[in-house]
Parts: sequence; structure tokens; C-alpha cells
Amino acid sequence: MNVTEWIGLITAAGSILGGGGFFVARATVKASQATARANEAVATIQANPQAKAQDFAVLQATVQRVDEENGKLRLRQSRLETLLRAFAWTTDRWARQMHHAGIEPEPAHPLVDEYNRTGV
Repeated sequence: MNVTEWIGLITAAGSILGGGGFFVARATVKASQATARANEAVATIQANPQAKAQDFAVLQATVQRVDEENGKLRLRQSRLETLLRAFAWTTDRWARQMHHAGIEPEPAHPLVDEYNRTGV
């Protein structure tokens, strides 16, 4: 190739590239938009574990609170059952004392009879 052909080739390439600058700019804009969407997606993905961690922390706190409340309720129930047994033992002793003294006590309530039979 001689110099004239090279100059023609360079001029043609310049006009193609110069006219193609529009396409290059458009591609650059699309690429930057795609990059922005990808960055948003990455930010969302990275935020999800943090949101899940916060949800898990709330769940853990709730479970701990419910466990504490259940423990307190179980303790109250245990104390109440102990009191009920002591009261049942005391009233049974009084009823036996009345029988020994020849006094017939009033019949017990049906729930008391059921408790005395089943213990529940």
C-alpha cells in the first residue's frame, strides 16, 4: 500500500469512527445504566442478610422473653399446685377428725371428689 491509500484508509476509518461515536456514546450510556442496575442489585442482596439478621435478632429476643414468661408461669403453677395439695391434705385431715368425733361433714364438691380420685 502506498501513502495515498493509507491516508484514504485512515480518513475512511476516522469518518466511520467519528460517525460511530454516537453508537459508542449510546453503548457507554447503556453500559453505565446496566452497571447502576447491577450495583442496586448487589446493594439489595447485601441488605437482605442484614434485614434477615435483624429479623432473627427480633425473633431471638421474642423467644427469650416468652421463655422467661413461661418459666415464671410454670413456677406460679407449681406453687399453686403445691398449695392445692396442702389445702386438700388439710381439709381431708379435718374431715377425718370430724368423722372420729361423730360429726358428719357436708359432702364435698364434685370437683373436690374428682381431684381426690385423680389428683388432677
